[in-house]
Amino acid sequence: MAREQRTAEVGAGRGTVPERLLEAATRLFAEKGFESTSVQEVVAAAGVTKGAMYHYFGSKDDLLYEVYARVLRMQTDHLVEISSREEPVAERVHAAAADVIVTSVANMDDTKIFFRSMHQLAPEKQRDVRAERRRYHELFRAMVEQGQEEGVFRTDVPADLVVDYFFGSVHHLGTWYRHDGELTGDDVGRHFADLLVAGLRPLA
Repeated sequence: MAREQRTAEVGAGRGTVPERLLEAATRLFAEKGFESTSVQEVVAAAGVTKGAMYHYFGSKDDLLYEVYARVLRMQTDHLVEISSREEPVAERVHAAAADVIVTSVANMDDTKIFFRSMHQLAPEKQRDVRAERRRYHELFRAMVEQGQEEGVFRTDVPADLVVDYFFGSVHHLGTWYRHDGELTGDDVGRHFADLLVAGLRPLA
């Protein structure tokens, strides 16, 4: 296996083996669907051997899980950084809301594939993803609650409902956003963040 792995990692120059596998898996899952894509097709498209793939990923399920989990980890890292800034809470909520839109748009295929196929993951992997996503939502909610405690945000709407409402819109992006449309990811991120913060301001 070590020799197969070394062989697969040289030559193509298209990134590491995991990166090439995830790139190939994302493209094939988007084109053919998760169920209709074989492991052989993924490794052939990535230019690696099955032995090299199984060195990094134990199954096709693991590829599907990682397609989305890497995006969620990146978004969580961004949120941790944003939430720790020495800025007014409204500015941090705005920045966080814009960031999750921009990063979701930039990784639209990954997100769409995952939500379309998540039910096919093993139950324990589904639980892992839900736990990671819950951590993200809890960090976001904590900023909303801080704004409510400081009187910056309205308190008549529960923070949980704010989070559910906003992220429902985020998860809906894949049904209408087009990369060749009039709005860029940055545009959509700014508009969504503006709408969220404006809606959180106390009523006159």
